[in-house]
Formats: sequence, structure tokens, C-alpha cells
Amino acid sequence: MKKYENFSKWFDDLLLNAEIMDNRYPIKGFAVYKEWGAKIARKIIEMLEKKLEETGHVPMFFPVAISEETFKKEAEHIKGFTSEVFWITHAGDRKLKKRMLLRPTSETAMYPMFSQWIRSHADLPLKIFQSVFVYRYETKATRPLLRMREFLWNEAHTAHRSWEEAEEQVKEAIGIYDEVFKNLGLSYYILRRPDFDKFAGADYSIAFDAWNPDGRVNQIGTVHNLGENFSRAFNITYEDIGGMQRYVVQTCYGFGISRVIAAIIAQHGDDHGLVLPPEIAPVQVVVIPIPYKNLEDEIEKYSRRVYEKIVSAGFRTRIDETDRTPGEKYYYWEMFGVPIRVEVGPRDLKENQVTICERVNLERRTVPLEEAPRAIMEEFRKIEKKLRERSISTLKEMTINARDIEALKEAIKSKKIARVCWCGKIECAERIREESGGEIRGYRVDIEENPEYTCIICGKKAEKVVYVAKAY
Repeated sequence: MKKYENFSKWFDDLLLNAEIMDNRYPIKGFAVYKEWGAKIARKIIEMLEKKLEETGHVPMFFPVAISEETFKKEAEHIKGFTSEVFWITHAGDRKLKKRMLLRPTSETAMYPMFSQWIRSHADLPLKIFQSVFVYRYETKATRPLLRMREFLWNEAHTAHRSWEEAEEQVKEAIGIYDEVFKNLGLSYYILRRPDFDKFAGADYSIAFDAWNPDGRVNQIGTVHNLGENFSRAFNITYEDIGGMQRYVVQTCYGFGISRVIAAIIAQHGDDHGLVLPPEIAPVQVVVIPIPYKNLEDEIEKYSRRVYEKIVSAGFRTRIDETDRTPGEKYYYWEMFGVPIRVEVGPRDLKENQVTICERVNLERRTVPLEEAPRAIMEEFRKIEKKLRERSISTLKEMTINARDIEALKEAIKSKKIARVCWCGKIECAERIREESGGEIRGYRVDIEENPEYTCIICGKKAEKVVYVAKAY
């Protein structure tokens, strides 16, 4: 199956064949993370949590159950999630006196505790995170990894003395996510959402929208400044230096681990299968013995020696000693996205060398065995650079400047992301959606873009350059 001919089929087949996820679980919107998917998820979590802890965030785990009374404390927040909530109403055959819900996100689980932990300015800032599953009864068509009713994410929540400190925290959060995503070779737009599309209960929201081969964008991360909206609802106050009681200013941000895996597959994968950045690959190097008549034993022994040499250098390595043909082994490990294949044949045996094949372009080179670890590390750096450059190039190719509505409609129809000028009025935003099928995703916060034209809909002065696309 070709990636760009039928992305949906290619994606679903790859999830199953490369043991990322099995979507045949008997409850719609739920799926099983298989070995490869679970290991990739763990590596991504390790990368992210390391950055969070380096910046003073501390790990915690909060209960999955939230009381209805607590959930209702922030009216705007509940309005955004009520239709997606999984309610807990019974214990066995006994109806509960007070129903509970499974966390759709954890503000209302965490903030009652914040009000108990925070007393004075000395308790601030408070910066915590957890990597957990969350539950939302998705009403749109579900898609594995991209739109599920149980999905894996990391959420961080912080409390600060002032708006200025919270703003600095927003910048730090954007920087953390940007660094992790770039290390994964992904490309995306960092967009401030229009007010009508911000997170329920936030003062404003910023999102990372990654490109997808089918033209839809995939929101892989979000950062929100909550202001005092939740601290007033949950009475989270502190005593300042002068002895005055003040409400904390809060931020929260979510890193969609499931969606990040989807973005890695979608942006880097090819018609052979997965292509994984070395840092998150469950197996970084696979050694493939190539048996030759009358040299089978010698090649097997030499392959073992090669394997031990690479393992001792600290690489996650497998040796494929199955009875599959070399071609079948190549096909198999290419599908799993292993960054480096080390081939060991009769010439390699004779010359005391190995043949290294990298996964991105399937290019080969031979190096002496003693130099293999250094050469593999060199190839890793090249792979990371190639993936990033290729992804950025695709994002640029997918982005079209649309000056009028016809150009916008054509861009969306052609599975592109449109860059348009907008006056800021919700009426024009609604017409953009109705006429093109795409939606305003927001304006860039990493660079300043000034409108070159008037509003694409009403023709009046444009306030912002915004990006329009279909989304998951």
C-alpha cells in the first residue's frame, strides 16, 4: 500500500503489521498498544519527562476518578467537556449516591489539592506533571492514535504568583515541547488559537499543529495560560510578602503521546514501513547474517562477534538468526523502522568489515569492524538531520498562500494548509469553514507575520495572518 495513494489504509495496515497498535479491541475508540508501540511510547515519555524534571517540574499521579461536584466548580471548563464525559454511576448493581467521572483532563482532579498545598509565596511556583491515559467519549469518527476515547498523554500544571511569571512559564513550556518535537524530526506550526477555539477555561491557548499526508493537521501539543479562572473557582490563594491574600495564576499544557506517535509514523514513514528516529527506536541496530555456501558456520560466528561489538557500544541491538532469506529479513526490519541494518556476508567476513545500511534512503556503506560503533553513531546523526529536513520541506510544500476564497477552496481540496489574511471577526471565520471545509487554526507565535492583503472573506482590513486546514 502506497502512503500517498491511500494514507488511511497505509496507516492502519502499518499500525497492525509493525505491532504499534491493534485496533480490533471490542470497544470502539479503545485499542491495545502492542510491543513496538508501547516501547516507542515509553521512549518518548522518557525524553519529555527528562526535560520537564530538568526545568523544575515534579512527577505525580492523580486518581482517574473525579467527583461531579468538583468537576462542576469551573462552569466554562465543564461546558467544554460535558458531552464527552464517561460517568461512573454504579458499583456492581448498586447505584452510587454521587456519580463520578473518568478524567477527560485533570484540572478538576488536581486543583482541589493545589488549594490545600499552596499557602504562601514560598510554595510557588508549583510545577507538576503526570503521564497517564485520559478518557473522552469522542463523538466524531474514531481513528487509531489520532482520535480515540482512551488516549495516552502527558499533562503539566503550574501555579505562579503573577501573570508575568505565568507568561514566562508558557514560554518555557513551548520551548520544552519544541525541543522534544524537533528531536523527533517533526515539523509543525505553533499557533495561537482564535478565542472561539481556545481550551475551555483558558485565557488563551497555543497549539502545535503537525502536517499529515492527507492534508489534515494533527494537534500534538497544547499550552494554555489559565489566568485566575481556575484559582478563583477552586480558591487557590497564597499570602504574598506583604501579607495579602492573592489568587495564583496558572498554566497547563498537554503533550499528546498517542498523537506524537501518529505524527512520527505519518511524517517519516514510507512505502516500506516505519522510519524511526534512533533515540526512540526499540531496536536501533539489527545484524543480518547472509549465509553463503560452505561458509555458514564462519559467517554465523563472525555475525555474533559483530553483534557483541555493537551491543558493547551501548546500542539497542538484535541479531536475526531466523531461517528467513536475507531479502525477507530486510523487508521485515524495514517495516519496523529500525534505523540501521548491519549486513554480514562472505566479503565482510573476508575483509573483517561490515556493511551498514541506513533506513531513510536505504544507502549502504562498508566500514572496518573496529570502526562500526563510530560509523553507526555518525549514521544516527545523519538520519536525525535527514528526517528533520525532509519533514520541514514537506510542510513548506503543503502550505499555500490563498488570497481569495477560490484559492482557499482549491488549497483545502488539494489537501494543503492555506495561509490567509483574516479580519478577526467570527462571522468571517464561520464562512471560511462553511465554504472551504477547513477551519482557522490560528496565527503563528514563533514569528510575526503581517497581513499582505485584506480579509479573504469581507475585504476589510486584515488583523492576522492565519492558517486554515482540516483537522483530526
